[in-house]
Amino acid sequence: QVQLVESGGGLVQAGGSLRLSCAASGRTSSLASMGWFRQAREKEREFVARISWSGGSTYYADSVKGRFTISRDSAKNTVYLQMNSLKPEDTAVYYCNARSLYTTNYWGQGTQVTVSS
Repeated sequence: QVQLVESGGGLVQAGGSLRLSCAASGRTSSLASMGWFRQAREKEREFVARISWSGGSTYYADSVKGRFTISRDSAKNTVYLQMNSLKPEDTAVYYCNARSLYTTNYWGQGTQVTVSS
């Protein structure tokens, strides 16, 4: 089992920045990748970004490319999402996701990000 704890959400004005953190604990040796998804009100959960745990390859949704940066600190078992140039349409609950080598998915509890116009 892998446990995920997110932090860093909040309220920010359009054009501002926030950094989300997600700390993993438990069977972290089984991790293949970690990432972020988000779910806006009355919408389905959508992919935001992912980083491979070993090589550090990154992947982004088109809607956040050039504005968001995902990174990891393997020693701390933590993944970060730096969000710049935030837009009101980025408002959502952001969920940390960890995927194991056995394709098991783990989810954090979610953290609210609200961008005011």
